[in-house]
Amino acid sequence: MEATIQTWPTMTRPSLILTLLLPVLALVMPAHAQDASAVLAAYRQASGAPAAPAEVTLTFAATGQDLSGQVVLRYDSANGLFREAVDLPPTYEGHGYDGKHAWQTDISGISFPQQGGDRPALAINAAYRLANAWWLPDAGQARVEKMGEEPDGSRLRITPPGGKPFDVWFDRRTHLPTRLSESRGFQVTEVRYRDYRREHGLMLPHTTVIEEGGDTRTLSLQKVQLGARQPAAAYAAPAPRTKDWRLDSADGRTTLPMRLLNNHVFVDVQVNGAGPFPFLLDTGGHDILTPATVEALRLRSVGSGTSGGGGERTLPTGYAQVDSLQMGKARIDHHTMIVLDFAPRAIEGLQVGGMLGLSTLQRFVVQIDYAAGTVTLIDPARFDPAQAGSALPFVFYDHMPQLAGAVDGIPARITIDTGSRSEITLSTPFVKTHDLATRLPGGVEMLSGWGAGGPVTSHRVRLRSLALGGLDTADVVADLSNQSKGFFSDVNSEGNIGSGWLKRFVVTFDYAHQVMYLRPRAQADADIGSADRSGMWINLAEDGFQVVALVPGGPAAEAGLREGDVITAIDGNGPSRLSLSDARRQMRTMPAGTRVKLKYLRGGSQAEASMTLRDLLPPHAD
Repeated sequence: MEATIQTWPTMTRPSLILTLLLPVLALVMPAHAQDASAVLAAYRQASGAPAAPAEVTLTFAATGQDLSGQVVLRYDSANGLFREAVDLPPTYEGHGYDGKHAWQTDISGISFPQQGGDRPALAINAAYRLANAWWLPDAGQARVEKMGEEPDGSRLRITPPGGKPFDVWFDRRTHLPTRLSESRGFQVTEVRYRDYRREHGLMLPHTTVIEEGGDTRTLSLQKVQLGARQPAAAYAAPAPRTKDWRLDSADGRTTLPMRLLNNHVFVDVQVNGAGPFPFLLDTGGHDILTPATVEALRLRSVGSGTSGGGGERTLPTGYAQVDSLQMGKARIDHHTMIVLDFAPRAIEGLQVGGMLGLSTLQRFVVQIDYAAGTVTLIDPARFDPAQAGSALPFVFYDHMPQLAGAVDGIPARITIDTGSRSEITLSTPFVKTHDLATRLPGGVEMLSGWGAGGPVTSHRVRLRSLALGGLDTADVVADLSNQSKGFFSDVNSEGNIGSGWLKRFVVTFDYAHQVMYLRPRAQADADIGSADRSGMWINLAEDGFQVVALVPGGPAAEAGLREGDVITAIDGNGPSRLSLSDARRQMRTMPAGTRVKLKYLRGGSQAEASMTLRDLLPPHAD
């Protein structure tokens, strides 16, 4: 999935070309395009005569999330190729585009390509704006629409070739941009431009305020430098930083016992020599410490940002530095980690210590054997894929692997997320576009998960087929999202596969080569393809399992349970003998028709009920 930039010419064309092109534009642009053209022409005149093509370096003082530092942006003024370094200690990030590949650098210093979702289109948008391609007679072949007059100015919607729509407002007095709005993933980024001053003949904003996902970052322009143009390779992803990990074993691998709880993979990790702490292994996440771990180790959390995920809420985040993470014989040193309470004890049934996500998966080949209950970390230089199974190449969409697949024959871009408990969750835009709730009858509305953003409610159905990289599986439980916020509202990903589906296989991730390997497990698990038969969602409470949500008319509701009740025993077993994960699993794997005896508390009074499990979904889609 390569995205090649439109090579926009410089602004040194003879005026004869302008004269010849304008009549053509009047024929091919929308009826109100002349108004849009006038807005852009006024902007070009107000900005000043463009300098000769050069490499431009902008240095900003940056503040945001209670952090401060520096942002350096280098770009080619002729074609917009760029490279950006965002240094807000203790975090470091980078972004860039070399005309063929978009890329980013995560907070631990490893760079990787961005070829999934809307990332290539966003890189093209950025290059278009940096090259001022909207000043060309044909607006750089972009579609330009006048959206109206608003308090922020004249609003234009611009769609570059290969890019995606973004809106810009131009002040009616100064004719300079005041605001930019662009959807990026499942969020909208708003940029405000202030304090224009002339630099090297051009008017540039000296204050830029960026708002995204509840976070605000302010950039103050400090220095503008012009230099000789550089080849495209100068904007390619930087080489990796000094190796900061090691694997002390003769065969270049270490195998860790894992616990599969709530379809989540947990391994023990020592942090700064202390612990071990249970860490979630999550291809949909980052390397994270929970506040409880930060407090236990007396670490310092700095910064104040927000983060979201599967649910619609956002949570506060910070950053902490650790000296070491130890996973068996594997170790990462001097690691910057996000601080986030992504998995409260009530949701997972245990105090989670943290998460191993993108930064760990970038350093090792990671193999999850769901049947054997092990996770193996492998030195990438010594990994032999011969026995790993079917190879499924993927691209990165932000920090997540994304593959091409099909849902009941409908093409879909599918992300891989070991941190999801479901088999597959289909995004709200995909569900609506294909009217899947009608197309797949026999479903039920229920609380189906609980992510970093809170509870997730879906319409649960069974698929006829799920195809991924040449592998086809039948009778897959799918959650049809109805969320208007969060990851499952994203138009750039149609589906998200979790461990509920992945545990059919031994799964190996080779991030360096962007390949996932799947090898079918020898013996199926009774929980594969299963769906809840109780019609209730339970979380851990002080005295038992609290009923958080009920399916109207479901077995639990028919037995007389209500939301807020606390189940103290299931067939005589309370939380001291039955974990939350096992209790949930029983509600999926015990056969339909099984009678389950429950004891529960309501308003301080003890009561009993008998619940008869039944299939809420048909065994197969019709």
